[in-house]
Amino acid sequence: DKSDKYDSRDVERLQQDDKWVENYLIWRHDVVDDTLKMIDESFQWRKEYTVNDLSESVLPKWLFEIGALFLHGYDKEGYKLFWFKVKHHTRDPKQQLDKKKLVAFWLEHYAKRDHGKPLTVVFDMADTGISHIDLDFVRFIVNCFTDYYPNFLTKIVIFEMPWIMNAAFKIVKGWLGPDAISMLKFTNKSDVQEYISGEYLPPHMGGSDSFKYSYPPLVDDDFQTPLCENGPITSEDEHESKEEIDADTKEAGELNEAQNLNQKKMNSVEQISKSEETDKTEVKPKNAKKALTTFKGPLLHISPAEELYFGSKETGEKKCLIVLTNVTKNVVAFKVRTTAPEKYRVKPSNSSCEPGTSLDIIVSLHGGFAASLQDRFLIMAAEMDQSSGAGVPELTQFWKEVPRAKVMEHRQCHVIESSKPSSLTLKDNAFNIPAKTNEDLHIQLTHLLQINKRLEEQMNRCLWFHQLSVVLSLLSVTVAAFCFYLAYAQRS
Repeated sequence: DKSDKYDSRDVERLQQDDKWVENYLIWRHDVVDDTLKMIDESFQWRKEYTVNDLSESVLPKWLFEIGALFLHGYDKEGYKLFWFKVKHHTRDPKQQLDKKKLVAFWLEHYAKRDHGKPLTVVFDMADTGISHIDLDFVRFIVNCFTDYYPNFLTKIVIFEMPWIMNAAFKIVKGWLGPDAISMLKFTNKSDVQEYISGEYLPPHMGGSDSFKYSYPPLVDDDFQTPLCENGPITSEDEHESKEEIDADTKEAGELNEAQNLNQKKMNSVEQISKSEETDKTEVKPKNAKKALTTFKGPLLHISPAEELYFGSKETGEKKCLIVLTNVTKNVVAFKVRTTAPEKYRVKPSNSSCEPGTSLDIIVSLHGGFAASLQDRFLIMAAEMDQSSGAGVPELTQFWKEVPRAKVMEHRQCHVIESSKPSSLTLKDNAFNIPAKTNEDLHIQLTHLLQINKRLEEQMNRCLWFHQLSVVLSLLSVTVAAFCFYLAYAQRS
């Protein structure tokens, strides 16, 4: 309605990001009027809370330090956990706006990093009392998921809610609506592991997670550098002194410079085979098919986009491929990280890709480990200057200096151990088609409907031309007959 009603960046994204639009439609059951209303309300809210400009620097530091809100771990379905430690929250009208902006900061931070993958909210209400009840703040969190972030909520796990809060949460149910009420899961220590495995639960919830929140830095997504050919590579997350980093870099550079230079040029299957001829089981066949799903990022196209399939226990095959394609005109540095570095070997895990070429990464399980739905892989990529080298020292220095804003990140969401011998393994020479989600089917159905509409339009045009041809033919016959009649009449 007005040029200043929304943030122009949101309008631009809406025009370019089909996935974002589709999430609004899915969340409003494909009712266009309801979808437009939600977009209007959420865009106004995004501008009011300056969501696109929220950062650590604009929010009070103490908000991050108390650890009331943070992202950490995954539920049993593989969705990221958004923790709200209620005992760290107290009602204070003067702080309410900043606290609400903190919620928006975390949601936007995650949405940008993980491309809008849904979240599971955990209200940890252990050791809470009447002083921690803040219905206005709880309502704001609920509204963020129901009204402002479409298709972003999987469930709300409420742990050990005190009896005194029963009445309050009856009010909360009224805010959620019928669809979201089914997402509420009231739990205690005996049944919370129905939704979240013990490895991501703290001890007071009956789990074994030793994670302790601290700030700074921001709690990351728990991605660590995976094991590669010669053990863990140096990463910025290892708290080493500059001298130790330099020493390790120099030593690794002497050992691996030639190997990494070769990896940089590996843009064909045959080159991988030559570099791995001492380990025939890790060679990719020349005619192996690529995954059918591809993440198309601004720097790299990544296949498969979502799921990594490993062989079954019966076949003993524990390898799969990630194919990177550089779609820029510059060299792109990349590195692969995981939430379970003790399980996986990645070759190569820290290298670069030449402009316009493809590079295959072999991911293998080792040490008798099994793939888990909770395991995740993160691929980080950034453009390098043409003058920059591509050896280990240059890459190590590059990752220290590159601004976070220039780094493209993509997460493979699920690691799956397939029960079929023919699934996505190097040995079986083909990729298995991932199981289709409702979202995938919805996209395909929409696409088919569009194709059907175009075919109908083409058929209508053909019918129109056919009818026109018939009319013109009849006219021609009539004119010819009339001419013959005139000629015959003149002779008579």
